[in-house]
Amino acid sequence: MARNIEELKKRLGFAGPWSNRLAEAVTHRSYAVENNLGYDNQRLEFLGDAVLEIILTEYLFHLYPDAAEGEMTKIRSALVREPALARLARRFELGEYLLTGRGEHDSGGADRDSTLADLFEAVLGAFYLDAGFDATRQFVTGLIRDEYPDPRSLLTSINPKGQLQEYSQRRWGLTPKYAILHTSGPEHLPVYEVEVRLSRYNAVGRAANRKAAEGDAARQLYRYLSNKEPEA
Repeated sequence: MARNIEELKKRLGFAGPWSNRLAEAVTHRSYAVENNLGYDNQRLEFLGDAVLEIILTEYLFHLYPDAAEGEMTKIRSALVREPALARLARRFELGEYLLTGRGEHDSGGADRDSTLADLFEAVLGAFYLDAGFDATRQFVTGLIRDEYPDPRSLLTSINPKGQLQEYSQRRWGLTPKYAILHTSGPEHLPVYEVEVRLSRYNAVGRAANRKAAEGDAARQLYRYLSNKEPEA
């Protein structure tokens, strides 16, 4: 059962008054279909996405006065990727307030990065409509400062396999090798475990698909190697 939405209102830090939009923001399409509702959170997600983009654009413009347009675009893209937004959603435990259909609930949908990222945008859309732009900007920039003090560092997470390959070519002239160790979980919600090997080093990544698991493994190995000066 989803948690009381009144708790969420307090956690979001806006004293109100709140409309019914927050309740709409935490209503997943699967729940709306099962209960014959005339609304779900998709429209608010669309709005929240647009509001988030303008706030982040302005924030990065002032945060990095010497950054070129292309770099700021990449940083903004990193901030709105599913893992980044899901992390913000988990800060408020948004998934525990989400109303989902039975099938979505049983499959653990409320904790998927994609679902949480969409949920965060929907809640942001509701926040914007009820609290206004200035309060929403303050809310978002405060979150970003706390969770991502230097958003530029997120650029390394966009293409972790490419980053590891560049490092390995420069260091040893080698190409990282990836292999699936095994898969687990139900067919509709698999978990891939992939190993990456490079010279005498290795790391294991886990994710819902092979590509993401390879990226997770590459990210872990690069982080290890960049913090440890390996022998030639």
